[in-house]
Amino acid sequence: MNRQDFQNLAFIRLKEAEVLLQNGQYSGAYYLSGYVVECALKACIARHTKEFDFPDKQMAIDSHTHDLVKLVKNAKLDKELASRRSDPSFGSNWLLVIEHWKPESRYKTYTEQEAHDMYSAIADPDYGVFQWLQQHY
Repeated sequence: MNRQDFQNLAFIRLKEAEVLLQNGQYSGAYYLSGYVVECALKACIARHTKEFDFPDKQMAIDSHTHDLVKLVKNAKLDKELASRRSDPSFGSNWLLVIEHWKPESRYKTYTEQEAHDMYSAIADPDYGVFQWLQQHY
């Protein structure tokens, strides 16, 4: 997969989450919302790779994960994230995503409110996690 693939997947997962949310499928909407962030972070990582360069082995291994904290570090966004989190609106959105979304979310059920909160934290046009990541991929 390449950077464009991950960018496209992030948009697709966002639209799918929105459709599920609108149709009362809250657990699926919650779960897919987190994958928007994962795909966007992987697009950010791909932005730092250069054609024909041999990849750093540890970075390649660490990039094949669902761990959003590791992905932020591999995307070289950890310092900017620390600064951006000082904004209370963005900071609360990031905190919600990082503390509550995990790949294991697919095995749980979520309420309408939980799904709306997760989706909003990611999709908010001004303070959403996805909006921030789009600036870097």
